[in-house]
Amino acid sequence: MKALIQRVSSSSVEVEGRIIGQIKKGILVFIGIEKKDELKHADKMINKILSYRVFSDTQGKMNLSVSDINGGVLLVSQFTLAAETNNGTRAGFSTAKPPMEAENIYNYMVGRAKDLSPNIESGIFSADMKVILVNDGPVTFLLKC
Repeated sequence: MKALIQRVSSSSVEVEGRIIGQIKKGILVFIGIEKKDELKHADKMINKILSYRVFSDTQGKMNLSVSDINGGVLLVSQFTLAAETNNGTRAGFSTAKPPMEAENIYNYMVGRAKDLSPNIESGIFSADMKVILVNDGPVTFLLKC
């Protein structure tokens, strides 16, 4: 499982011209689910996302998590993160979890995140989404579980 997290001043996701999720200060998280991933990986990843330190403390060091600052989290499924990119110039998707199974894990992750934090928003699995963000920093990390 991969999660690309970006610290944002604001972010939103639109489907068919309608905003379905939006946050102010927080993190935008793109999630790629691979064949080997199970619910235990989803639990580990959500805990890591909510506790990963990407916000500055009073000394200017990245010592605070999104939970510490009571920030928002926008979770967006992104199939292409699970791509195999080591060979050639075209991505392969044999490493990605089949869509129905990946959707179950993604929906589980969203539900689990909402159990742990009051500031969770999300996209819609496999929808054609338009993601708008104001990247803060920029600060971007690729997390793997």
